[in-house]
Amino acid sequence: MKIWTSEHIFNHPWETVTKAAMQKYPNPMNPGVVGVDVLNRHVDTQGRLYSNRLLSTEWGLPSLAKTEHSVVDPKEKTFELQSTNISCTNIVSVDEKLTYRPHPQDPEKTILTQEALISVKGISLSSYLEGLMAKTISANAGKGREAMEWVIRRLNTEIEELAATAQATIRIPMAAAVAEK
Repeated sequence: MKIWTSEHIFNHPWETVTKAAMQKYPNPMNPGVVGVDVLNRHVDTQGRLYSNRLLSTEWGLPSLAKTEHSVVDPKEKTFELQSTNISCTNIVSVDEKLTYRPHPQDPEKTILTQEALISVKGISLSSYLEGLMAKTISANAGKGREAMEWVIRRLNTEIEELAATAQATIRIPMAAAVAEK
C-alpha cells in the first residue's frame, strides 16, 4: 500500500471554494471525467449537506467508475469528500479523501488537504506500480487545483454578469421616471 498526501492553499474564501468543488466537473483540465451522476443528496437536521455521486472516467484503460461521498458543514465550515473506485477493485483500489477548511490565519483563504491510499493487488511489482500511481495522482491533483481556479473564474464571471444585468434593469425604470418629470 502507498500513501500520498498533499496540502494546497486557495486564495479564495471557503464558501467560494466549496461552491467550485461541487461544480468541478466537467472541466477542460480533467477531460477523463466523462460523467457525473448525483445518486443521493439530502440535508440533515444540523444543516449539513450530504451527497453521493458516481463519476465515470476514462484514462486510456477500460472506463473506471468511482463513488464520491461528501459532507458540507456550513456551521463548522468544513467540506469533506471521500472517493473510491468501484471498478477494477480486484486489481487496484484508490481511496481518496479531500478536506476543505478556512485558513486559520486568513478567512479569505482555504486549505485543501488531500490524501490517497493506493493498493495494487495480484500483480508482480505492485509496489512499483503503486509508486507510479501516486505520481499520476499527484499530477492529477495539480490539474484538479487548476480546474478549481477555472470554475471559480467562471462563477465570478457569472456573478459579475448578473450584477451588470441587475444594474441595467434598475437604470431603465429610473431613467424613464426621470424623463417623465
